[in-house]
Amino acid sequence: MRGSVLPPIHHSFDVQLRTLEQRLLSMGSFVAGMLESSIKALVEQDILLAEEVIRRDDVADELDLEIQSSCMHLLALQQPMSKDLRVIGTVYKVTTDLERIGDYAVDIAKTTIDIASMSRTQTIVRIPKMAEFTARMVRGALEAFVNRDSAKIEEVVNLDDEVDELNRQVWQALIEEMRKNPDSIYLASHLILVARCLERIADHAVNVAERVQYMETGVLRQLTANHQILS
Repeated sequence: MRGSVLPPIHHSFDVQLRTLEQRLLSMGSFVAGMLESSIKALVEQDILLAEEVIRRDDVADELDLEIQSSCMHLLALQQPMSKDLRVIGTVYKVTTDLERIGDYAVDIAKTTIDIASMSRTQTIVRIPKMAEFTARMVRGALEAFVNRDSAKIEEVVNLDDEVDELNRQVWQALIEEMRKNPDSIYLASHLILVARCLERIADHAVNVAERVQYMETGVLRQLTANHQILS
């Protein structure tokens, strides 16, 4: 047998592993689209788009189960070692983060429906920027995975600081508005929930970045001082 030709079983495993990675990326792109659509629906008061985001959650859940099932199949039948084992373990854990990102996008869409008929003030102004950074974090973490890119990991971590600062500003602005105008409490409290969802999505994006680093180095560590890996 020529040395450059892999035995068929190894070739099959390599193909299955690459397919698994592509499924993860497809799921990541899907939930990132859910996030972006949920914010678009919020800003434009688009109930139909918000309802579409909610319906997409079933697809995200199915992708999650399918990918995790494929991970278990590869672990059971191929018994991978070292780097391949870390790749499969990373994919398995990252799908959980992506599924939770989809859930938070749904929460934002539901909030949009709840407040769709209410007039907006300047209180919403920082939320689209916060959402923009958060979506960049999700897509950046996925790029880090596909390209094994340490620079993208660092970019995701740096953007998390920006999201945290915007979250603080949103909270301060909304609390001040509620203090000055009690009639704004219902709307402001819902927008605080949106900001909280975005902050949690950013945390899950950092999770993904940390797990990509683990996949490459074999060391799982926190990349930000205040970040705790989420379950």
